[in-house]
Amino acid sequence: MIQTLAFLILNVFSVAALVGILILAICRLIAVKKKNANPRQITHLKKTAIFLVIVVVLNVGLVAISQHTAYTPRILDEKGNTPENSIAELTEIELNGREQWISLRGWDQSKPVLLFLAGGPGGSQMAAVRYELSELEKHFVVVNWDQPGSGKSYYAEKTENISIETYIQDGYALTEYLKERFTQEKIYLVGESWGSALGIFLIDSFSDSYHAFIGTGQMIDFVETEQMDYEKALEIANEKNDKATVEQLEENGLPPYYGDNVTWKSAVYLNYLSSYMANNSAIHNPGYNTLRDIGSSEYGLLDKINYFRGIINTYNHVYQQLYSVDLRTDYTTLDVPIYFFLGRHDLNAPTSLVEEYLQVVDTPHTEIKWFEHSGHSPWINERDKFMEELISCFLENEFQD
Repeated sequence: MIQTLAFLILNVFSVAALVGILILAICRLIAVKKKNANPRQITHLKKTAIFLVIVVVLNVGLVAISQHTAYTPRILDEKGNTPENSIAELTEIELNGREQWISLRGWDQSKPVLLFLAGGPGGSQMAAVRYELSELEKHFVVVNWDQPGSGKSYYAEKTENISIETYIQDGYALTEYLKERFTQEKIYLVGESWGSALGIFLIDSFSDSYHAFIGTGQMIDFVETEQMDYEKALEIANEKNDKATVEQLEENGLPPYYGDNVTWKSAVYLNYLSSYMANNSAIHNPGYNTLRDIGSSEYGLLDKINYFRGIINTYNHVYQQLYSVDLRTDYTTLDVPIYFFLGRHDLNAPTSLVEEYLQVVDTPHTEIKWFEHSGHSPWINERDKFMEELISCFLENEFQD
């Protein structure tokens, strides 16, 4: 994975450098011609320019090939054979006029469909879910969706045109596509972090399309969450006498933030808390394996670049739109059973807000499942327990239709 990332960076910088050299060579060629230089010097510059054009074309071709040959690995059983009715597909579909990418993976296409909503906004977890939750593929057709402005779907919509409603409408269109393709009346829904809020938006608007919903790293009130995160990071930094972080936090001030620097200002306390959780011995398997994920076969070279662009640009544009959301006042009646899979040590999405939400929300069934050795990502920190509890909630409960 490290080699893949290094190659990607080298390729991007080499293209940029070659284009720059090419421009300089052409300028030099024009200047030389104007000065009536000797033919040998002009010929040399022409050859250099042609060589650089060829190299640039080859690099562009390499990027195009990598995009075209991206794939999700086939399903394999213990003997290395592919189950007869399995599905392992990476495909581009149109949702409300926007071209977007999904992966579909399962041992048996007749199993129930489970749609996983990634965090962000702007995040892609297509490869991460395949690595961390592969056991679910034996029980469901697991669908991962690169939402507009993220990963493989980065160009689905111009960043400045993406709104919360974009995600809701495209999420519903994807749901209808999955229901029709797999002949299912309803599907199951899982959302993590930002995806946990999107999941609530979807079941609120289109309850007839979903059996049940699981939210993990559940977001409730975006402004209050950001302010609690900020205060917690400031508290920890003061305890550690980390003057540099304290100065940066105080300079940025208390969120919410607006404008072009939302991502970078938020990253000061979010990354600080993530690092703190990663060093908490009570949390198992902490952190994301980013190098592994972006080095995965699902992403071409351009996708790998857009993996980061989504986290930075899309997050910056969309997150500001979420400050008005408070589930405790706006989404108090839901017609779908919901479960919250919460890490006991989650500092990014305060679990106290979820407990408050439980006091006001009216649903057919609401329940918290605690993960004692998890932070913000129980699906990674305690993946085996996460999958066991998910299967129990979705396939063994009384709400299954």
